[in-house]
Amino acid sequence: RKRGKTPEEDMALEIDLLADEKERAEHTMLVDLGRNDVGRVCAPGSVSVDALMEIERYSHVMHISSTVTGTLQEEKDCWDALRAALPVGTISGAPKVRAMQIIDELEPTRRGPYGGGVGTVSFQGGMDVALALRTMVIPTRDDDYLYDYKPRSEGDGDDGADALSARPPRREWCVHIQSGAGVVADSKPIAEYEETVNKAAALARAVDLAEVAFANAKKK
Repeated sequence: RKRGKTPEEDMALEIDLLADEKERAEHTMLVDLGRNDVGRVCAPGSVSVDALMEIERYSHVMHISSTVTGTLQEEKDCWDALRAALPVGTISGAPKVRAMQIIDELEPTRRGPYGGGVGTVSFQGGMDVALALRTMVIPTRDDDYLYDYKPRSEGDGDDGADALSARPPRREWCVHIQSGAGVVADSKPIAEYEETVNKAAALARAVDLAEVAFANAKKK
């Protein structure tokens, strides 16, 4: 949900979010999926849900959040845990493999870092990774078309080299902002669209502030 303009409105939106049957059903499914993913690399009986359906607030939106933990099996390491968790169900959908196949078929652009993990790994084997749920990517090479439409397949009339050379030069400082919403059977398109826009708003605001800063610097 979007954040409220006042503490009272914020609390009302929190109550509405926690009472939303669609949101609760979706979140419950994702918690179960998370428990299953964690259980693949954790000791039997060690997986638990330490926090269930709590509210986390950010600058423009609030989320329902739960915490799933487990004790890693002795023969497993942090990379096994990461492989078991990614892509998380909130990004891929379920069942994971088929959902990712459909995503690849329907989405016209590559996701790049969106939905992956960004973090650190220690020499002692510890890992701290955050999900890249809202990303902003600025390509710096003229021939970087990662976020352009997917390359044409063989038989489309042009070979790969001709197709690339025919593309117009990439615009300088073209910023790609990525955010998303969870789509389920009873999702309302307008509500999901508004959720996506609200999530992207913080990054768009950062771009606006950067443009103002550059403009002011040039005036000096």
